[in-house]
Amino acid sequence: MTTSTTPRLPGEPALGALGLAAPRPEPADASPHTFPDGGRWRTEVPSCEGPEALAVVLKEAGRLDVPLHRISQGSGIWMLTDAEITEMVEACAERDIELCLFTGPRGTWDTGAATRTDSGGAGLRARGHSALAGCVEDAVRATELGVRCLLVADEGVLWTLHRARATGILPADTTLKVSALIGPVNPASYAVYERLGADSLNVPSDLTLDHLTEIRRVSAAPMDMYIEAPDDLGGYVRMYELAELIRRGAPLYLKFGLAKAPGLYPSGRHMRDTVLDTARERVRRGRLALDLLVRHGAEGGMSPLGSRLPGPLHRFEHTEPEGN
Repeated sequence: MTTSTTPRLPGEPALGALGLAAPRPEPADASPHTFPDGGRWRTEVPSCEGPEALAVVLKEAGRLDVPLHRISQGSGIWMLTDAEITEMVEACAERDIELCLFTGPRGTWDTGAATRTDSGGAGLRARGHSALAGCVEDAVRATELGVRCLLVADEGVLWTLHRARATGILPADTTLKVSALIGPVNPASYAVYERLGADSLNVPSDLTLDHLTEIRRVSAAPMDMYIEAPDDLGGYVRMYELAELIRRGAPLYLKFGLAKAPGLYPSGRHMRDTVLDTARERVRRGRLALDLLVRHGAEGGMSPLGSRLPGPLHRFEHTEPEGN
């Protein structure tokens, strides 16, 4: 482990000796923001599809000493029984890890033919009142079972669940997370999602370092980013940029995804071996990422384990109809 107080750049000593040193990072590019606990980064293992996969993740995280702040699921709340959700809630609560489940139904599992075209149509967004109602039903059911983080893939669903939270339909400490599949790609859209109720926002893994700096000039809302992205999100692997991603993007959730892996959604027993194998490997990828931070002297600034709330954020004002 390096003892330097300033993280070193990848390959810096060797390249410097060869006259190929990179310029030092500009201090003005750094994010001035942190999580409320003062941390600059947290960890997340995504695509944890059910209690059996969760057990594998927790066991492997213990074996490899991978600290976990959040575990998320992608198939949807409606794909889990009450007993399965309760088992996941209890396992995460025992270890003070946030559990995030995806609301549904979503457009790609709907009757809309446009989602099968090259354009993708409306993508994962909720089509019609019935899909919106399904997402709200999922949210109410999950929070009644103890879930306190909901993943959303539609702006209208986000705003509706934020209003539900504000009026007491959902618990006040429920957090809302924007899916990578509708993630904002510029500062204005990032700020709009924050104001619609987002407490953390996935951004596409192909955003440049400058893009992150631009976003941080307008919003302090926590950012989620795949350090290794699934193939359907580009398959990008950005481990050697970890220290700079944190410096530019804080407060940042480091998501340990997995490239070159089969799609899992919607998951089920017919995919059991793949679900468990990929869950195990995601934790290992997390260990690789954390080891790299240590080697570069950039491991400082992690939020304390058990931290989950985002701190004060900017919201649009809203007035509920009379009689509600």
